[in-house]
Amino acid sequence: MRNFFMLGLILLTLHAWSQETSFEKSGKTETATYDAAISYYQHLAKSYPKARLLSYGATDFGKPLHLLVLSNSQVFDPASLRKSKKSILLINNGIHPGEPEGIDASMMLARDLLKADKLPKDVVICIIPLYNIDGSFNRTATSRANQNGPVAYGFRGNSKNLDLNRDFIKTDSKNSATFQHIFNTWQPEIFVDTHTSNGADYQYVMTLIPTQKDKLNAILSGYLTQTLVPGLYAAMDKKGYPMIPYVNSIGETPETGITGFIESPRYSTGYTTLHNTIGFMPETHMLKSYQLRVDATYKLLQSYINIVQRDSRLIIANKQKADEDVAKQMAFPLDWKLNKSEVNDISFKGYEDGQKPSAVSGADRLYYDRTKPYTKTIKEWNKFEPGIIIQKPVAYIIPKAWDKVTDLLRLNHVKMFELKTDSKIPVESYYISDLKTGSRPYEGHYLHSGVKLSPTLQTLQYYAGDIVVYVNQSTNRYIVETLEPQATDSFFNWNFFDSILDQKEHYSAYVFEDTAAQLLQNNPGLKTRLEAKKSTDKEFAGNAAAQLDFVYKNSDYYEKTHNRYPVARLLTDVKLDLK
Repeated sequence: MRNFFMLGLILLTLHAWSQETSFEKSGKTETATYDAAISYYQHLAKSYPKARLLSYGATDFGKPLHLLVLSNSQVFDPASLRKSKKSILLINNGIHPGEPEGIDASMMLARDLLKADKLPKDVVICIIPLYNIDGSFNRTATSRANQNGPVAYGFRGNSKNLDLNRDFIKTDSKNSATFQHIFNTWQPEIFVDTHTSNGADYQYVMTLIPTQKDKLNAILSGYLTQTLVPGLYAAMDKKGYPMIPYVNSIGETPETGITGFIESPRYSTGYTTLHNTIGFMPETHMLKSYQLRVDATYKLLQSYINIVQRDSRLIIANKQKADEDVAKQMAFPLDWKLNKSEVNDISFKGYEDGQKPSAVSGADRLYYDRTKPYTKTIKEWNKFEPGIIIQKPVAYIIPKAWDKVTDLLRLNHVKMFELKTDSKIPVESYYISDLKTGSRPYEGHYLHSGVKLSPTLQTLQYYAGDIVVYVNQSTNRYIVETLEPQATDSFFNWNFFDSILDQKEHYSAYVFEDTAAQLLQNNPGLKTRLEAKKSTDKEFAGNAAAQLDFVYKNSDYYEKTHNRYPVARLLTDVKLDLK
């Protein structure tokens, strides 16, 4: 009998030990590896019927992206859950594996909710255990030079050396494509992407970046600013972790004031905003102990769950109304500018800063004195206004050759139609009249900006199989902000269409000189324009080659497709033969 008792005790001890995370087993100094995290979640899913570990598509590292789903009803089908009015909270961890607090906090939180049978009734919790699997295998203790632990951690770049928190529009990684599949399958109302900060020293363990309120749909923005964010701040204050907005300092120290963070769609929460999902990037402070950072993340995730459960019906209704509004919306901002004239006063807990000689250079260097904490009022600028606004067309028409574009639209649940027959269609085309391009690659691209357009009304030939995208969908923001070239993170700015900037045909000057002379003789208007440009542009007047090129580019010999953006705008609701 005593042997059976001892065996039972051993089995109970082993079971308890198997439910401890790598973080806990290490004395709260280590973070879980990818293999340890997946093994841990597999064990939870086997032990508890309210948990299921799903495997989705590939990553660049060759391993699948997983999703742990915690469902109190034991229903794990997203369509069924939406019908039963369950709100979805999606938590993403390890997009930067050197910022791993969320990896460990989510493991413990999932276990504790399951073990105590305290899953929320109206909220389904979805957890991506570790998004940048590739970077997590590149494990060192030195890549984040300013960070206080854990003992070892992963690297920011993935196996293609991409920062995955810049890849949500261009989708150069398989990780991003798989994430978008998960996101658009589950369609969460609230999204949380866990991070660690880098920057000034201050007293807070946790800072918070919500979706920028001014670019969020008005209904969602009202709930975010009036209810959700204040609720999170109050909850964390009670839990012993007072928060502050992400410390994006104007000058060298926070006392100079801070600004809001405008997350364009290349970032996770900028991407989720395109789908009317409220997003958050919590950022723990890199100099606080790893134990405190994990604990603060755990308690913040708890706070999300509690508030989303409390407001579940309202959160669902808000997103549904936002989707309906966006489908009817006519005008769309394409970029955002900080309003520097509107400022708030906020209370800030920091440390006195000073200067002392550098041991490296001997020059004065900044330091913070933790023996001199302070509470001061500082300035916060957090009002953003649209820089460019466009009116949406009835539809966009995309030649079928641009299949990466249509594949991404499809991945994001954009409804598309195909032309059944070859057709000539009156459209508005953009010609790219000017742009700026980075002199060095950024995330594998020479990013465009400052795009200037010359809109032109044309009747163009389209062919069976070309794609028509009507702009009457809940995904309108994704459609417009990827297809309009002037948008900050448009497909054009990410170089999807760079081949249209190449001129494919040209001329031999000695031959075209005779043709040009004939053109000027037969077209007095062209000759008048040429002479007018000579009279107003001295450099042009002294450049014979430029004058010949002017005649060429204003003739039928010049290719009409050069610099013509291939995605055209249908401005009137003409009848098209579609399938």
